[in-house]
Amino acid sequence: MRIGEERERRKREAATLAMLPEALSDLNRQLAECIDAYASAFGEQSAEISFHSGKIRVTTRAEQNGRWEPAARMEIVAVETLPGFKVDTGSGEAMMIEVGLLPGDKPFFRHNDQYLTVEEMTRRILDRALFPKLKE
Repeated sequence: MRIGEERERRKREAATLAMLPEALSDLNRQLAECIDAYASAFGEQSAEISFHSGKIRVTTRAEQNGRWEPAARMEIVAVETLPGFKVDTGSGEAMMIEVGLLPGDKPFFRHNDQYLTVEEMTRRILDRALFPKLKE
C-alpha cells in the first residue's frame, strides 16, 4: 500500500514540475495585462514587464521633476524545490507562492497557507510595486 502511495506522490510531483514553466508563462500574461492597464492610466513609462530566461521582471517608475525615476523592481522565478514561484521585491524578504495540481490537473496557488485565485495571486504580487502607499 505504501509503495502505491509513494508512486502516486512521485507521479503528482513530476506532473507539477512539468507544468511549472507553463504556469510561469501564464502568470506573465496575467501580470502583463495589469501592467498594460497601469501604464495606460499613469503613463507609458510608469511600468514595464519583461519575461526571459525563465524570469519575469517588473519595473515601476515615478515621475519626478519631469523625469521617470525607478520606484520599484521585482523579479519572479520558478522554484522547483517548492514547487512554485519566488517573488523577490528587493526588500530582502521574498514572497513564496506554492503551485500544485488538483484532481483533473487543475493548478492551485497557495501563499501563507491560503489558497489563491489567479486574480488574488496577481494582486498580491503587483500591489507591493504598483500601489505601495495603499493599505492591503
